[in-house]
Parts: sequence; C-alpha cells; structure tokens
Amino acid sequence: MVDNLLGLLRVRIKRGVTLAVRDVRSSDPFVVLRMGKQKLKSRVIKSNVNPEWNEDLTLSVEDPTIPVRLEVYDKDRFSADDPMGNAEFNIQPFIEALKMKSGLIPNGTILNKMTPNRHNCLAEESLIYLSDGEIVQDMVLRLKEVESGEVELRLEWVNIPGSEGLWDAL
Repeated sequence: MVDNLLGLLRVRIKRGVTLAVRDVRSSDPFVVLRMGKQKLKSRVIKSNVNPEWNEDLTLSVEDPTIPVRLEVYDKDRFSADDPMGNAEFNIQPFIEALKMKSGLIPNGTILNKMTPNRHNCLAEESLIYLSDGEIVQDMVLRLKEVESGEVELRLEWVNIPGSEGLWDAL
C-alpha cells in the first residue's frame, strides 16, 4: 500500500454526446483517463458517436492538486487510434466538499456548484451533492481540440481503510 494514498476516485464514464466522426460514417470511441502516472481505458463502443459506456474507472489519489485528463479516441484496427478530443478537470472542489460530510446533511443537499468558464472544460453547471449518503459530482465536459463532443461523468470517493485519508492530508 502506498503511504501517501488519500483514497480512490471512482469516475463513472456515463456517455458521449455528438462525438466527432473519425471513420467513414461513425467512430469506435473509447476513453482514456490520466492522473499523474496512472492511465486507465474504457471499453470500445463500436460505430457510435453517442456511446453509452456506463463504466467505472478508479484512480488512486495521492495528490488532489493534480488534474484528471480525459481523452477520447477512435479505435482503429490497422493504424494508430484517432484522437477525438480531450478535457481536463480539477478534483479540488470535490475534495473540499468531501470534508463537509456529516450525518446532519439531508440527502439531495447541494454542497457546491461549479459553473462553466474559460478556465475549465465544463459544458454546463456541475453540482456536488449528497446522494444516498455519498457525496457525488456530476459533470459534462466539452471536448477540446475537436469539432464536437461532450462526455458525461460522475465522480465518487472511495475511502481506503488504513490510508492517510483526506482529513489528515488537507
């Protein structure tokens, strides 16, 4: 176990919306998540520019100041995979909301709102709220360096017994 592990960030890759066409009529998209030296990939969805992944990718968090980079690619069989855009997001507002967790907060309470601006990749307002006893953040990221495309995500936190934990680290 890593000494300075704070916990795990579970990123649910929900779906892509109006992704770019990279093959003749469609694309075979997959998502790559990067945080520091970690790199995780989703499964490939064949021939679909509006894919439904509903897949969880889990990153180990040691330094919450490192942004998460999301990249979308078109899977090609006989050549290099084609880029279909990318986005970055900061997990610090989510981490700050986690520190507010208390049994006194009613389900559905919004803990923080992040609005789209030129410094983030949000396509619409992103809410951090309490859902069934867990703090979650829903976000829609607008992909950069591409003609079109958005990816919908949900962030959840997983505490690890014996880890340093957020409350000690921040």
